[in-house]
Amino acid sequence: MKKIVITGMGAVTPIGIGVDEYWKNLTEGKSGIDTIKSFDPSELAVQFAGEIKDFNPTDFLEKDLVRKTDPFMQYAYIAAEEALKQSGLTIEPERTGIVMGTAMAGVSTTAFTQDALSGASHKKVGPRFIPKILGNIAAANIAIDYNIQGPSFTVSTACSSGGDAIYIAATYMQAGKADVMLAVGAESVLCPLVIYSLANAKALSRRNDDPVTASRPFDVTRDGFVIGEGGGALVLETEEHAKARGAKIYAEIAGCGNTCDAYHVTAPHPEGRGALACIRQAINDAGIKPSDVGYINAHGTATHKGDAVETAAIKEIFGGSLPYVSSTKGATGHMMGAGGITEAIACVKAIETGIIPPTINLNEVDPECEGIDFVPNTAKKADIKYAMSNAFGFGGQNSSILLGKYE
Repeated sequence: MKKIVITGMGAVTPIGIGVDEYWKNLTEGKSGIDTIKSFDPSELAVQFAGEIKDFNPTDFLEKDLVRKTDPFMQYAYIAAEEALKQSGLTIEPERTGIVMGTAMAGVSTTAFTQDALSGASHKKVGPRFIPKILGNIAAANIAIDYNIQGPSFTVSTACSSGGDAIYIAATYMQAGKADVMLAVGAESVLCPLVIYSLANAKALSRRNDDPVTASRPFDVTRDGFVIGEGGGALVLETEEHAKARGAKIYAEIAGCGNTCDAYHVTAPHPEGRGALACIRQAINDAGIKPSDVGYINAHGTATHKGDAVETAAIKEIFGGSLPYVSSTKGATGHMMGAGGITEAIACVKAIETGIIPPTINLNEVDPECEGIDFVPNTAKKADIKYAMSNAFGFGGQNSSILLGKYE
């Protein structure tokens, strides 16, 4: 089996643009959640989210690209640009590919365009509308500008899309179809249409009076997740290719898991059937023991069922050798397709720096979740060799990515 390594990372998050700023604010326990600024949310039941702060796309992108892209595409492009720059890669077009992960692609552009169209003429719909809402156009814009001519896929497996993008990219390199793959995840779903639906499903926190502390993974007072937005990217290479060009290697993809609960379209299996199988699959793929894993970046969205089921799965698999576990969604909100990538980056940084990012807003652990060190509110130091990123989504989708220290 070819060893797959990480040589570049990029992040656009509610707590910072760029991996360094993201990691600094994550480990310092900063929150990126506040009242929504991109439109007037005052009539909504939920009026806050993890938005990208003070974002002016023309600071990063050419004006023409901004005009023809949805925000999720812009976040994907900026994250990919950072990752490619960090990697120092000279692209070999036909041996370089891209996998894009997004849950809902251009849903906000669709919603706002329909609002403008209602009661108006057909002229309210511009010629760029269709390319702006298609999920694969995010990958296409990156491929066009960087001349990436190899395998190109867009995966939409709800909130596990980012993790699955990593898995698919690694699989294609294992199969010899590419030497380099760019794994990207991005999301921007902030619009009344999505907020109404998730709020009516009772999935979202409603702490409009205290948005900064609204996302409370594993806390007894948690009342739902907070929508986040952003993008993340990883440059993945075969070890052979990376070493041949003298690249700096940040970590390796040690193992991957992907399963389906086959139970319910929104609720997790009550016994964590899919999550258990997915975590085990990643560990077995890596050829290591559960006790070798030092940190898990949990899916941990702050929903009652989700947090409890994930906790039970972790306890069952890791038993008496429980790793540190934290959910960085307390800081960023639930970034959906972007989360699987940015949270994998947090795992890489934990391995690299020996710092475990905290679960902020965790003041009293739910009795159903007790027995695990969730690193509440303050980062901890630990020597980590393997770290796992879990991402679980609607449809019973499960993704587990195991990152390892490169040796």
